[in-house]
This record gives sequence, structure tokens and C-alpha cells, in this order.
Amino acid sequence: MTIRVLLADDQTLVRAAFAMLVESARDMEVVGEAASGREAVGAAREVRPDLVVMDIRMPDLDGIEATRLIAADEELAGVRVLVLTTYDTDENIVEALRAGASGFLVKDTRPAELLDAIRTVAAGEALLSPGPTARLIERFLRSPSVPVPDGGPECLSDRERGVLALVARGLNNTEIAEALGLSPLTAKTHVSRIMGKLGVRDRAQLVIVAYESGMVTPGTL
Repeated sequence: MTIRVLLADDQTLVRAAFAMLVESARDMEVVGEAASGREAVGAAREVRPDLVVMDIRMPDLDGIEATRLIAADEELAGVRVLVLTTYDTDENIVEALRAGASGFLVKDTRPAELLDAIRTVAAGEALLSPGPTARLIERFLRSPSVPVPDGGPECLSDRERGVLALVARGLNNTEIAEALGLSPLTAKTHVSRIMGKLGVRDRAQLVIVAYESGMVTPGTL
């Protein structure tokens, strides 16, 4: 299945470079480009991509607000957002995750890593690594701006709470399965059930819930 990608970046050369890279992959195609956050939202509504590669810093409407609008649009429920930043210490990344992004990537990442990131996020996984993502959340997730779902993690079983804690540490389904002695399919089922109970759209939002509820606290990773 071909992954349909929308590129949003205010720099023409950056968009051109990303477009060439994406088009070089047999399983991807560029279906649109945008030079501002507002254009990105409009293009997402028009072409309905599988994924938006979204720069944070753009004119008119920044990538965070654009991500929030896309995530809040019920007609774009299947559209994933992968945000871009110049530095992996950009505090705006956490706000982008809160807004509904499924992960982030630094602009100087290697081409193969960008393509892998697109595949990961398009498949419904969050691009969350134990390193920079956890470090960012530990540093900046201090003033919750998104309400924790009713009941929060308290509505989960002990097993589900254990799975959520591992998701918050950036583990994928295979790693969770190994840590808990489960099959990967069982781990995936647990994660899907947790997302349903908490009313979140992906693993990135699970991380936010885990931190904002106090279930996982800075310094415990």
C-alpha cells in the first residue's frame, strides 16, 4: 500500500529535498506541499494524506497550531502528523505531541531514518525513542494543558498499567512483549485496549496521559 505524504515546510529547498526523497521510495508518494501551517491544514482537508511531515516553525500558522487543527478535525481522523524540528531540545515538540502529533524528527536526520519514520507513524505507531523524546517530556511536561481522560490510568487493570508505563518509556510492541513475557500480538492488543479506554488516538497521546496523570514521573526513566 502506498503511503500518501503531505510536506509542510516554509523553505522551498527543504520541501524539494524531502519530496525527492519520499518519491524515491516505492511505497510512498507526495500528494501535496504547503509553505505555512494554514496551507497545511487546507491541503490536508483537500488531499486527505496518510501522513503530514510538519515543520514546527512556519509563518501565518505554526506547525503546532496546524497539528492541533488537523487532530481536532473528525474528517481527518486517519491523518497522522510527524513534526520536524531543527534541534531535538526544542520544547515546542512536547506541545506538538499534546496537540496530536504522533512523533517528531530532527531535520538533520539521515534520509533512510526519515523514510523509516514515515513508515512507522503511517502504520499507527508513535515515533517515540527512550532518548530524546523521554528527555524532552521530562524537561517540559510541567504545566498540563490537556485534561487527563476521566479516570485516567485508574480505569486500567494492573497489567494495562504496566504496559502503559513501558509505552511511556518509548518501548515498541515487541520490546513490551519481551519485557512482560507476552507475545507481540498480545502486547499490541493491550496497547489498543488502553487507547480505547483512555480515548486517545495513538501512543504519543498515551505518553502524555502517563506523565500528566503522574503515573510516570520525571527521573524515573
